Amino acid sequence: MTQRDLNINVHHLSRVEGHGNIVVDVRKGQIEKARLEIVEAPRFFEAFLKGRHYTEAAAITSRICGICSLGHQLASLKATEEALGLEISEQTRLLRSILTDAATFQSNILHSLFLVAPDLLDLPSVFPLLTENRPLVEAALRLKRLANRVGEVLGGRAVHPVRCIPGGFSVLPGRDECSELRDALLDQGMKDLSFVVQALLPLRERIPEFSRDTEFISLHNGEDYCLYDGSVMSSDTGLHSKDEYLSLTGEFIVDHSSSKHCRHSRSSYMVGALARFNNNAAYLSPSAVELAEALELRAPCHNPFMNTLAQIVETLHCIERAAEDLDRLSTEGLTEESLPEPTRFGRGISAVEVPRGILYHDYSYNRNGLIEKANCIIPTGQNLANIDDDMHQLVEEKMHESQEEVTRQLEMLVRAYDPCISCSVHQVKVRIRNIV
Repeated sequence: MTQRDLNINVHHLSRVEGHGNIVVDVRKGQIEKARLEIVEAPRFFEAFLKGRHYTEAAAITSRICGICSLGHQLASLKATEEALGLEISEQTRLLRSILTDAATFQSNILHSLFLVAPDLLDLPSVFPLLTENRPLVEAALRLKRLANRVGEVLGGRAVHPVRCIPGGFSVLPGRDECSELRDALLDQGMKDLSFVVQALLPLRERIPEFSRDTEFISLHNGEDYCLYDGSVMSSDTGLHSKDEYLSLTGEFIVDHSSSKHCRHSRSSYMVGALARFNNNAAYLSPSAVELAEALELRAPCHNPFMNTLAQIVETLHCIERAAEDLDRLSTEGLTEESLPEPTRFGRGISAVEVPRGILYHDYSYNRNGLIEKANCIIPTGQNLANIDDDMHQLVEEKMHESQEEVTRQLEMLVRAYDPCISCSVHQVKVRIRNIV
């Protein structure tokens, strides 16, 4: 082993959401620290839910995140509907699936083109790319705008949707609007994505060669590439009910993070696009399978840097599926439906896939329809222990390289996970003792 010292301290890593520090200390070739320090203040959003009526929960939780506002809203709705015995229609399920697909590819494009691509092009940010390849940036922006348009038409707003409510929708889109969205996805959307793919293909060779065997957890239903409904799949232990989420996540506290860490069958596990790809690649559309092959992405893949390419593959699948579902709605039309009434008040647990991985919401309601207890476990919190484990191995393997190069690859590694750090820091119990 190289007998050298390394001291890396990246204070507030750039191009990630929230505040995290990369800290590495190596003394005479021995790794003393290699970790991502989370320094965000707690958000207390579970406490905000206590005492709130079931009609308010989804609107509150959508404010947890501006990027995954829809994902939090749908997770909230599913937990509430299970707790209250609200049965949704197939039409509602289909509309929510379209919204989920659009939100997924919007976030995936944001991450891969605006946050990661600069690393692969040796640029400090996306802004120099405006000069070097303006058409690529414009294509990415059009894709984001198209996804936002889906959110506006179906959800009432691109961010923090207002039409998704317990049991259904407050307002339905028109048949013509669904038809226009379908055409836009299949026309401009597919053209722009094809342009993006052609720009990214030459960059595939710039993704670092790295592999660490770990556990992958995602939704899985054995029918499709599921993002909205399914059981929980572990690559180590198989299928589990969402109701087992506490044992599946195994939250614990570490002294270098204000966010809890998670573990299941090993010291850590990974969630997100790469986990979904590894567990569900067989259910991708034929063209998404071809794209994965062109990008040399094959399941199982244990290189976390490839998470970005998995996002691009997902984007193609989501655009095609959303267009197919919109075609069904534009052909069959939509039916005004009465909202179901609560048949009970109790506990409800939900699991949905948001762009960064599997998200859990857990609510307990009293007889007045008010939340007595809430728990939310965020994808980034589930990834943090895995990031630390990856960092440790990366430092060990790259120790012979320059400190600048090790730092660069560590930054790329953390960014590859697409962390949403602020969301991951949730409620903790604090006991204050008077010290005399």
